[in-house]
Amino acid sequence: MNDAVAPPAITARRPGHTARPRVLVCAGAIIAAIGATAVTGCSAASAPPASPKFAAAPTVTATPVSDAAGSTAPNSRAPSSAATSAAAATGPASAPATPSTAPAPAAPPASAGSSPAVPVLGRLAGLFAQGAGFGQVKPAKIFNGGDPTGLVTKLAWSSWGGAKATGSGMSDYVGPGQSVATGTQQPVTVVAFDLGICHGTLMYRAVEWYFPGQSQVFSPSQYENICAGHYVPNP
Repeated sequence: MNDAVAPPAITARRPGHTARPRVLVCAGAIIAAIGATAVTGCSAASAPPASPKFAAAPTVTATPVSDAAGSTAPNSRAPSSAATSAAAATGPASAPATPSTAPAPAAPPASAGSSPAVPVLGRLAGLFAQGAGFGQVKPAKIFNGGDPTGLVTKLAWSSWGGAKATGSGMSDYVGPGQSVATGTQQPVTVVAFDLGICHGTLMYRAVEWYFPGQSQVFSPSQYENICAGHYVPNP
């Protein structure tokens, strides 16, 4: 028996088409993919870090706020701690306030007319126009321009400026029935009074003295009117 051998099967192909180009296309695609991945990795590795100058704006986090009814509402005004830290790191520091060095205003000078006027002892007028001590403040001597009984020396004032001024000194004492030539120097008390205005000047307008060692006392009814310049009563 003759065994017949079947001829090998022949696969039909399109004219001009082979399988080799398909392998080349696949290899090219794989190489292209690997190259793109390498380029992308290199680009990502070589990219410089973001500059702090262009840092992202701070994120505002809503914080719940409770209202009177007990419900909560988001509060968009309170920044998160991260935003606060970023603002503190990038924001300029505030300059300290400079204290004021302006000098305190000076006190106004005292007015020249604020001090009270000081009275004087009468004036040189009338019978006493040739006298001494009149028209002065606290004179050390009084003289009415007549005999030695009208002279008071070593005069020291214990008070001045009030309604009445008082002083003490030395003067001639002439007793009853004695002449002026027999007078003796004795302590005397001087009283200036009747404080007021005379011819536009504040003054004591009357003066009198007496001898306390001779039991004499002050009498406001007997004096020298040192504003008009005469005695009271008239001798």
